[in-house]
Amino acid sequence: MCLGIPGQIVAISDVERKLATVDVSGVKREVSIACIIGDREINACIGDWVLVHVGFAMSVIDERQAAETLQILIELGEAQQEIAAMRTSGAA
Repeated sequence: MCLGIPGQIVAISDVERKLATVDVSGVKREVSIACIIGDREINACIGDWVLVHVGFAMSVIDERQAAETLQILIELGEAQQEIAAMRTSGAA
């Protein structure tokens, strides 16, 4: 299992609980964004690329970093496993 897989925040699903829908290679999943909001308005997170690990967005990365990380994970065979796990464990 990888440490984090890149995804893009596409919607805020619960403002109070700080939950967002993240698109990871076409799989949409609800994750906590409490760790990455900082002082920003929660809706400002839409469009951010983040590293997702066990249901949490752990850090914000740029689109280039996201693409590079995903490519490395694919080459290592990690991305496919993680995406498959997301599909079977309650994708949004």
